[in-house]
Amino acid sequence: MENSKIVEVIRNLALQAGDKIMEIYRQDDFDVRSKADDSPVTEADEAADALIYAGLRAAFPDIAIVTEEQSESHTVRATRFFIVDPLDGTKEFVHRRGDFTVNIALVENGTPVLGVVFAPDKKRLFYTDASGRTVEESLDGTIKPLRVSVPDNNALIVVASKSHRDAATDTYINKYNVADSAAAGSSLKFCLVAAGEADLYPRLGRTMEWDTAAGHAVLLGAGGQVVRFDDHTPLTYGKPIYENPFFIALSPGVNLKEA
Repeated sequence: MENSKIVEVIRNLALQAGDKIMEIYRQDDFDVRSKADDSPVTEADEAADALIYAGLRAAFPDIAIVTEEQSESHTVRATRFFIVDPLDGTKEFVHRRGDFTVNIALVENGTPVLGVVFAPDKKRLFYTDASGRTVEESLDGTIKPLRVSVPDNNALIVVASKSHRDAATDTYINKYNVADSAAAGSSLKFCLVAAGEADLYPRLGRTMEWDTAAGHAVLLGAGGQVVRFDDHTPLTYGKPIYENPFFIALSPGVNLKEA
């Protein structure tokens, strides 16, 4: 019963935050500042964060919340917590490229078990249902169960970061037989693997847990995996300072190459 309520709340909050983000996105101009790590933050990040945090706190006062935009939450230590990126892909937002998402996940004992990823400009909504299985909901309310691909290792489809792809990533991708590759921003890359639209997403760059948890939950619920790049063990959550190692998101049918 609680899972059903969590799914309902995080889905609705993601949609509401997406509406708020799009209000600002459609403006001729909006405020952009640099954070301490030189990453951009906008009024849309802050408005979406305030909306989601208030909604989660009101609905689930006993569950801890970690959110990118509230640095004081980064000291939270709990075995069960929500983790939020109110606007993932801020660079995509600033440059008006559309590949940005709202990410909300519930982590239990190191694993993201429920999550929602909403791409308001792309009009794509992915989330786990109460049983943890992943669906995509269309604008007309049609709900489609998602399942990862059965990949052809002689003709893989690879997706990589739009803003952070580098030579090391290309070197790794070149270890595979690739039929097609695509670039996408934010946690949409996890969702493309979950939907069977890509087989493999390697990330050889810095990410934080709020960047990945919701997409990770969506991919797990579709039968996928997210593993560490170095030893291919599962990526876990609740790490010190919430920083991720390099990782690979994939359909389990992919024959992984060594780092």
